[in-house]
Amino acid sequence: QAQLVESGGGLVQPGGSLRLSCTASGIDLSSWTMGWYRATPSKPRQWIATITSSKVGSYDASVKGRFTASRDNAKNTVYLQMNNLRPEDTGLYYCNTNNLWPWGQGTQVTVSS
Repeated sequence: QAQLVESGGGLVQPGGSLRLSCTASGIDLSSWTMGWYRATPSKPRQWIATITSSKVGSYDASVKGRFTASRDNAKNTVYLQMNNLRPEDTGLYYCNTNNLWPWGQGTQVTVSS
């Protein structure tokens, strides 16, 4: 059964960094383009980044230049390195492939002083 598990969130001050991880079971992530998504109390889940199977990243304008998606196929894991975090980055972060898989529980990121 396909399952995605996000981790690495936490409380961080503005300007800080976090690295999120997305690990899969029942899915060979190496074959898939993986997206990162963010949900906030005021906005539904929205796409913020993608990492293709050939390790090419693309980003929403709100995170471009600050976030970097990557992957380690040997670990069946994708990552989201988040730098220079802002309060508006606060939210619940998920990974998926265009809603193809069951959604995980997400990992909470809170940016606050």
